[in-house]
Amino acid sequence: KGFSLGMGQRLGIASALLGDPEILMFDEPVNGLDPEGIHWIRNLMKALASEGRTIFVSSHLMSEMALTADHLIVIGQGRLLADTSMADFIQENSRSYTRLRSPQYEQLRDVLHQEGFTAVETAGGVLEIDGATTEELGELAARHQVVLHELSPQRASLEEAFMQMTAGSVEYHAHSDRDPAAEPPAVGAGWGENWNKPGSNDTEGK
Repeated sequence: KGFSLGMGQRLGIASALLGDPEILMFDEPVNGLDPEGIHWIRNLMKALASEGRTIFVSSHLMSEMALTADHLIVIGQGRLLADTSMADFIQENSRSYTRLRSPQYEQLRDVLHQEGFTAVETAGGVLEIDGATTEELGELAARHQVVLHELSPQRASLEEAFMQMTAGSVEYHAHSDRDPAAEPPAVGAGWGENWNKPGSNDTEGK
């Protein structure tokens, strides 16, 4: 009986650790693993890094990298696109803003305008403010006795920042030239009348 995928991963890692290396490279280490296996490998990599080892992880799973990595190297079409910390990468390649919601909507909007903040009005009575911290906005609302029902910082995920940053470096883009509203052809439509005409991918032998 062979090993399961998770056991195979553990065996491979154990073999790599036999020489007590200072540098380890993991290539898609959690592909196909169950949640317990993913959690085990993630914690192992963090534990190895805490010992002073250098851990390289190659992966396309952005959600997992967001939980594991401290520093990112992004390569697209053979070119180095980024070599920076996780926090800086997300900040530089996405929009960060603060959401505000208040029952005193108009008063809050006027206060923000008077203080020089640009508020983007969105659905549901929500205001979005760029370039201000939650502390600044909370204290501003308190000074003007404006009740807040929401004061929350919004930051893009690693996946969103990655897609934004690499938009011009993707080799293949999913697209369709067919009108999505058009009716798909019936299966086998026209096949019976064309199957034996010259040039219809037939092979004739004598």
